[in-house]
Amino acid sequence: MKSYKVSVWKLSVNKTTKKPTFLVRWVVDGQPFSDSYKTKTLADRFRAKLMLALDKGEPFDTVTGLPDSLRGGKAALSLLGLALKYIDARWPDASAKQRDSMTDALATVLPSLTKQGRGRPTTADLRRALRSYVLPPTRRERERPEKIEAAAKWIEKASLPVVELQEITRVHDLIDALTRKLDGKRAATQTYRRRRAVVFNVLEFAVELEMLPANPLTRVKRKRGKRAVQEVDRRVVVNPRQARELLVAVTYVGGYDRASGRRLQAFFGCLYYAAMRPGEVLGLRLSDCTLPERGWGRIDLTETRPTAGKQWTDSGEAHDRRGLKQREDGAVRIVPIPPPLVRMLQDHVKEFGTADDGRLFSSERGNVVAASSYSRVWKQARALAFPPEQVVSVLAFRPYDLRHAGVSQWLNSGVPAPEVAARAGHSVDVLLKIYAKCIDGQEQEMNDRILKGLGEGDDHAD
Repeated sequence: MKSYKVSVWKLSVNKTTKKPTFLVRWVVDGQPFSDSYKTKTLADRFRAKLMLALDKGEPFDTVTGLPDSLRGGKAALSLLGLALKYIDARWPDASAKQRDSMTDALATVLPSLTKQGRGRPTTADLRRALRSYVLPPTRRERERPEKIEAAAKWIEKASLPVVELQEITRVHDLIDALTRKLDGKRAATQTYRRRRAVVFNVLEFAVELEMLPANPLTRVKRKRGKRAVQEVDRRVVVNPRQARELLVAVTYVGGYDRASGRRLQAFFGCLYYAAMRPGEVLGLRLSDCTLPERGWGRIDLTETRPTAGKQWTDSGEAHDRRGLKQREDGAVRIVPIPPPLVRMLQDHVKEFGTADDGRLFSSERGNVVAASSYSRVWKQARALAFPPEQVVSVLAFRPYDLRHAGVSQWLNSGVPAPEVAARAGHSVDVLLKIYAKCIDGQEQEMNDRILKGLGEGDDHAD
C-alpha cells in the first residue's frame, strides 16, 4: 500500500547510545519512520534523497516508509527479512536444538512486530507459517496449505522495518511477546531467557550490518524471576541397592521373550555406572569401549545423539549427531567404568551385537533408540522394582535420574570433585551447584563436630 501523505522532519540527535547518532525521521500516512546514521553527513544525504522523492511526487510505501527509488536499501529491510538473513547465516553450523530454539523464539516475536491491517491471520497460524515453512531454510520450498500460504504472505507484507526498533514502544512490544506463551499466559523464566538470548543475537547481527546503531534490548530492563540453579532434587536419587534392583527389573520388561528390556539393560547401566547422558549412550560404539575380562574398563566418549526432531537435523533423522556437550569438536571424555558395567556391556554385545555403524544400542531394525521407547521400558521397570508408594513418587522418575544417582554416588564415596566433574562432563563449579544437596553422609559428621564444640562428645553422651 502506498501513500502521498508524507512529511520529512528535521534531523535529530540520539544521545542514548555511547556515541551519539543522527536520526532521520519522517511520517507516511500518519505512520512514523526513522533511520539512524553515525555521522551528520550521511544522515543529511539520506534526508535529501527523501526530500527529492517527495518533490518528484513519488508515492511512499506504508510498510517500509520508503519511496520506490529507495526501496531495497538497509532501511527497507523488514524484521522478517532480518530474521531470514540471520538464520541463513547461522543455520549450517547450528545444532538441531539451536535451530529449534531459533525458530521458536523468532516465530514468537515476529507476529507482534507487524503493521496493523485488515485480514490479519490468527497468531497460531502466523506462528505455524513461520516455524514450519518460512524460517527453516530446508522447509521454505514445501507446499503450503492455503491458510498457511495466506499467513506467510500477510506477514511478509506487514513485518515492520528493522529501524522501527529504535522506537521504545516497539521494544516493549517485543519484550511483551517474549514473556507470553501462545495462550497469553506468562512464560516460564527459563523459556523467556532462552528466547530473549536468540532475539538479542539477531539484533546484534543487525548492529553488525549497520541496520541499527545499538541493540535496542539493552535499553529496557525488566525484572524477571531469579535464574534458578538447577539443583538436583535429592528425592530422585536412588541408592546403589535400588539402582541394582532397577537394572535387574529392566530385564523383565517386554513380555514373553523380554527382549525389549534386556536390549536396554546395559543402556541404563551406562547412565548409572558411567553417569553418561542418554544422548551419549545412544552414540556409544563398541570401538569406544575397553572391556577387559577382569577389573575396570574404560569408555572414550566422542559423540552424542541428542533427540532433536527430524525437521531440525541435516540428516532428516530424529536424533542429531554432535560432539560432546559444551566441548570443542573432536574432544574426548574418558570415563573409567566398574566391573559390573563391563560385564553388562560384554553380555549385551554377545546377545545383540552392534548396529551396522558399530553403535552398541539400537532398535531391532538398527535405528537409534527413540526416547519414547526407553522411557516406556523405564516406566515399567519402576513398577516392577518399587513398592506402590515409591512408584508414585519422584524417585528415579526419569531415566536421566540414574545419571544423577551415579554422580551423587561418586561424590558420596569421597571421589574429589574435579575428578567427578571430568568423568561426568561438568565444570567443577556447575557440578557442586547442581549436586550440592545430594552429597550425603556429611550431616552426622557436622553434628558430631558441633557436639564436640559444645563439650558434649562421646564421654558426655550418657
